This record gives sequence, C-alpha cells and structure tokens, in this order.
Amino acid sequence: MGQSPLRIGTRGSPLALAQAREVRAHVAAACGIDPEAIELKVIRTSGDVAADRPLTDIGGKGLFTKEIDQALIDRGIDLAVHSAKDLPTVLPTEVAIVGYLPREDARDAFISRKADALKDLGPGAMVGTASLRRQALVRRLRPDLRVTLLRGNVETRLRKLDEGVVDATLLAMAGLNRLGRAHAATSVLSLEEFPPAVGQGAIAIAARTDNDRMRDLLGAIVHPETGSALAAERAFLAVLDGSCRTPIAGHAVATGGHVWFHGLILRPDGSEVLEARRRGDREHAAAMGADAGAELKVKAPVDFFHHE
Repeated sequence: MGQSPLRIGTRGSPLALAQAREVRAHVAAACGIDPEAIELKVIRTSGDVAADRPLTDIGGKGLFTKEIDQALIDRGIDLAVHSAKDLPTVLPTEVAIVGYLPREDARDAFISRKADALKDLGPGAMVGTASLRRQALVRRLRPDLRVTLLRGNVETRLRKLDEGVVDATLLAMAGLNRLGRAHAATSVLSLEEFPPAVGQGAIAIAARTDNDRMRDLLGAIVHPETGSALAAERAFLAVLDGSCRTPIAGHAVATGGHVWFHGLILRPDGSEVLEARRRGDREHAAAMGADAGAELKVKAPVDFFHHE
C-alpha cells in the first residue's frame, strides 16, 4: 500500500458493519496485509437518527449516504461502503462509485410466524415494511392484506414480528445471508413475481473522484458483471427520477457479454403496474436501462406516482 493506513467509512448497523468487514477482507487480501490494519470508521447518518419515521418524510435515500460522502470529501476516510440500494441516483461530483463486490442473493425473504408464504396469510393480516416498493407489490398480489410502516435494522424488525406487532415482514435475503440469519426466512419470493429494489444485494464501494490510488487498488476486487447489472438498474432509476417516494423495482443479470433487465413501476396501492424488459450487450447496459425507464415514463399517466 505504501502510504498511510486505509480508512473505510460505514454506517454502524450490524449489516453495514458486516458489509464493511467483507470489503476490508477483500482489500486486505489484495494488499497482502492484515485486515485489522485497515480502520473501520463508523459514521452516524441522518437515516439512522430518525429511525422511527418513513424515509419519504425526512428526505429519502441520501439520508443513508450524505454524511459518509462528506467524510470522503473532507478526507476523513479513503473508501465508503454502502448497500447499493441506498445510493441516491445522483452523487456529489467529488464522489464516485468505484465498483461493487460480487452480488449476493437479490431476492426478498418473506418472514412470518403465521404462514409459510405471502399467499397463505389470512385475509386482513398485517404486513410490516418501510419500503414503498414492497408495500405496493404486496398490495398488488394480496389487496386484502393490511400494510403498515415497519422500520429498523434486521434484528429490530424480527423482534417486532415475534412481539406480534405485525403478522409478516419482508427483508432482503442478502442481508440475512450476510448476517448469518438465512434461517430466519420463512420462504423466498421469486424475482419475477416480486422484483427487488435497484441495487438490492450489491455492496457498493465509493471513493473520491480524484483518488486514482483507490481506483487502482480496487480494480483487483470489484466485480465487472455486477457493475454492468447495476449500470442498467441505476440508469433505469435515474430516468424515472426514482427515490424512496416511488414504488420502482429493477433487476439486471450480466453473464458473458450480455445483460438481461426487467424493470417495473407500480401505483402505491398496487392497482396498476407497468413493466419493461431489455436484453443486449454488456457495453450498452446503461443505455438499455435508461431506454427501459424512458419507455415506462412515456406510458405512465401523469398521476401515476401520486395515486392515493
């Protein structure tokens, strides 16, 4: 490495720390050093402070990244580790996504003590989730269910489920896997029926735009296929001006020289859905995602995202 020890910035939740340690292990292996020689710097974000309110009420996705971005800009850290699905569509000009680790399972897990699957819940059962995408997809598949806000980290949500606050909840399978809690999933929802949030399952690594040292260092550990898939997904989201306020799902898979993409938008009540699919060469991944987003933007009525 040659210079000062590396500092990796992260949120302080158990999942964020697990992801940061995963990145640290990869970086340490690439550098041939002890992982403990790399500092993990926990940064409290606005999204962590207001953990009992909908993100839509307090500013959306950037709440989980802006303080960490600022630490990068101020040179308090060298790298930042994020859940890719927490990244806003536009980053500060001084900050760049350098790449992604190989993607984990992108699916959502259904978790309940009362039913084996979403389709088996009794009429009127209460599903808790903070995600508008998950809320809308649940309402699309089961309009007879009730949906309520449920925020907090994985352990908090599982505890509220055990306490009977809700009858079921939905969590990212990737997060459960990374926490060693895969067994907590009652069942797993299919990507086709219940498509994930853009970036779900992927760990993004960010650095200062002008930090060529970090780009060179990370070149050995980032995953090009995940990068291509996320390029399509994030371009789709950007065209739709996606945020926590809009129910949007998007998932791409890159294998060999090709990318397959599936994106959809829903009315918040799940009553209407518009979908787009693309397949093409990997080098055109971002253009494909943007084109799919443009298609849906044209198709969607003006009030599509504001339906009550």
